[in-house]
Amino acid sequence: MVLSFYANAVLIGIGATAFMDLVALAQRYFLAQQSLNYAMVGRWLGHVLRGRFVHRPISASEPVILERAIGWGAHYLIGVSFAAIFLLFMGQDWLIFESLTPALIFGGMTVLAPFLIIQPGMGAGLAARCLPNPTVARFKTVLAHLSFGFGMWLTAIFLSGLQ
Repeated sequence: MVLSFYANAVLIGIGATAFMDLVALAQRYFLAQQSLNYAMVGRWLGHVLRGRFVHRPISASEPVILERAIGWGAHYLIGVSFAAIFLLFMGQDWLIFESLTPALIFGGMTVLAPFLIIQPGMGAGLAARCLPNPTVARFKTVLAHLSFGFGMWLTAIFLSGLQ
């Protein structure tokens, strides 16, 4: 069974994002580390649609209806979009060989989105520089995005086992 580009992008994006979420859940459970509140992402996106891009901090901004659902939906939609971009660059042949290195490199590159867009917009500053402990926040963000890359690789291996 050969899947289309779009089906592969959707499945790999969902799988990688779910793996990223499992890593965050493990960090919360085993290391007592707070993970990102996707309701705040939904709040930020709701305000972006109204023309407000920067908050100081987002938690002090007016809530948006269904912000949690919006945030989680956007989280998975972004994951699918990243997977599609990765497959566009790598080509469908990557699904045959499932090399880990390009997936990890790409996952590491996706950290630019939170560092340059989401964190500044939510009031944390460029690469979380305005947070009380920016080094920890940066490490957690990089780890999350590397786990996304690892999750793309794992999902591709899983999908190839089904074919």
